[in-house]
Amino acid sequence: MSDQAKDERAPDEVEATEANAERTEGSIDGDYEALVRLLKENEELKDRALRVAAEMENLRRRTARDVHDARTYAVANFARDMLSVSDNLRRALDAIPAEAKASGDAGFKALIEGVDLTERAMLSALERHGVKKLTPEGEKFDPNFHQAMFEVPNPDVPANTVVQVVQPGYSIGERVLRPAMVGVAKGGPKLAAGETPVEPGPVNEQAEKDA
Repeated sequence: MSDQAKDERAPDEVEATEANAERTEGSIDGDYEALVRLLKENEELKDRALRVAAEMENLRRRTARDVHDARTYAVANFARDMLSVSDNLRRALDAIPAEAKASGDAGFKALIEGVDLTERAMLSALERHGVKKLTPEGEKFDPNFHQAMFEVPNPDVPANTVVQVVQPGYSIGERVLRPAMVGVAKGGPKLAAGETPVEPGPVNEQAEKDA
């Protein structure tokens, strides 16, 4: 090929080389933008996956808590009804005159023992299902578990101390089936900082029904 032909082709080759260089540069820019876009999408997918995992964990915990509550408190209404039966058994025993108990009649004594055994068996069965008896005499008054019925002047014990239990209460798990109806001390040592005087609570409808 002559020198003239080489000179005539040189500009075309230069243009082609420049064009290829521009395409290569454009391809690099395009690849970089695609990489940035993919990285961003990857971060979004990771964030979404973490949120889904967190929601599933919260759902698992709520489900476990609901199952636990269902197992613990499923018998709450039944237990509350059985407390009325237990109260009636206790009232029947308390209504028996002392003279009758001391009479020595074998049949009557067997009847008393049977009623007493029935009451204790019922309370034991309730306790096996998580029901606990509340007899807070001598304890500090707790409005979450006790219902103050009256105040008793007693300077020998700290104020707000339960000094008399009118009717025992019952709880199941962390819930109250029936608050203990109590009398609290008044006029003892001054209240500690942060404590408030006890006011007689409102009448408990369930306790009224049981009574």
